Amino acid sequence: MTNSADHSWTHAGHGLPDSEPSLNTTAIATGLQLPAGFAAIAGDPELGPAITNNLARVEKKLREAIANSDPLADATSRHLVEAGGKRIRPLLTLLCAHLGDASLPAVVQAAVVVELTHLATLYHDDVMDSAPFRRGAPTAHEVWGNSVAVLTGDLIFARASILVSELGGRALGIQARTFERLCLGQLHETVGPRPDEDPVEHYLSVIADKTGSLVAASGQFGAIFSGADEAYEDVLVEYGEKVGVAFQLADDVIDVTGVKVKSGKSPGTDLREGVPTLPVLLLRKAAADGDQSAVDLLTLIDGDLSSDEALAAAVAGLREHPVTAESWVVARRWADEAIAALAPLPEGVVKDSLSNFAVAVVDRAS
Repeated sequence: MTNSADHSWTHAGHGLPDSEPSLNTTAIATGLQLPAGFAAIAGDPELGPAITNNLARVEKKLREAIANSDPLADATSRHLVEAGGKRIRPLLTLLCAHLGDASLPAVVQAAVVVELTHLATLYHDDVMDSAPFRRGAPTAHEVWGNSVAVLTGDLIFARASILVSELGGRALGIQARTFERLCLGQLHETVGPRPDEDPVEHYLSVIADKTGSLVAASGQFGAIFSGADEAYEDVLVEYGEKVGVAFQLADDVIDVTGVKVKSGKSPGTDLREGVPTLPVLLLRKAAADGDQSAVDLLTLIDGDLSSDEALAAAVAGLREHPVTAESWVVARRWADEAIAALAPLPEGVVKDSLSNFAVAVVDRAS
């Protein structure tokens, strides 16, 4: 693997601005906190420091990868990186790498690739959804406009492509197929289900593409670039697909539970923006089946939610309706299937942590 710092692509504007201070991985590692479900990692005397130190390296390389000598490109690219985030996808890459030799340099680079890809999709998603906030900060399109936000997402995708190309043809193929699914998921979400297509099945397919595909690639990269047993790859792909869907379904329910989550997304944001989520899709199905309470609630949800009072009433109504509990059941079923997929992995902290993460995904504070 070659050193990207020596490449001619730096002449296209990549590189640290003159005023950029040196980033210290030790300082970064000290401030890192692992997301819920990964307590077993922190408690392991060998795995804990190894994961934390590699996460710090990922964070440092992320900031180096998006840095740009052009002031505008630098500011827009930094916007979401500096807003924080759980870094779940790179964490999964680093964790799964411990099924092989996690010290290989390509492991960290692969982890950077998946997080850059995720960040790029967020710029695009926020434009598509007209979302005002992301991770507690105004979205890029609110600050710089739609065109700049979309182009920034494209720029970050390009940076991810450069880094993944250094990892070889197989990695590039996985990244390309994942990118294709990300785009198809967004396309299918935008146009909606066909007249003959079940809306819930359509939605599950959308989030499998938009969320599950990249989570799956994250674990697969960890196995590939650590030289782990090839048999583990299919296991991690299936796990990643299912836990990614469970994660998004849980987010759907959290949006209507009435609690502001750490991302800065207020309750009912999806309702106000008309974003299709599982509770609302199940509510529409109940209404079509003759549930009068669902019919009445849909009248409110499909009405004007611009006022805080109307939105609060819609959130409260949906939170109390049985479809919300039903949505939790669906999310937990996907998490259970993700855990079951892990059966072929060797017993140990890696398997336990992946299993615990799947549980934590659907047991988040709601």
